[in-house]
Amino acid sequence: MIALLLYRTVANHLAPWAITFATRMLARGLNMPEPLVHSTGDYVVAQVMAFEHSVGRSLCPFRFARLLRVWWRTFRRV
Repeated sequence: MIALLLYRTVANHLAPWAITFATRMLARGLNMPEPLVHSTGDYVVAQVMAFEHSVGRSLCPFRFARLLRVWWRTFRRV
């Protein structure tokens, strides 16, 4: 019960405050207005998602490991 209360306190009160604080400190450090930091963050997230859906899928560690195993089996037989 205490753990649930602690989790709710952190999730509802401390996490949003920490995110806002981190955004403000980043904006001050970069000497940028805070809304610009938000929009730049959205742009970066969109670019990363586009990369992950195009090239990143072929670099997935599980898929890459499976391809390496197939490649290794093929060359061992020759």
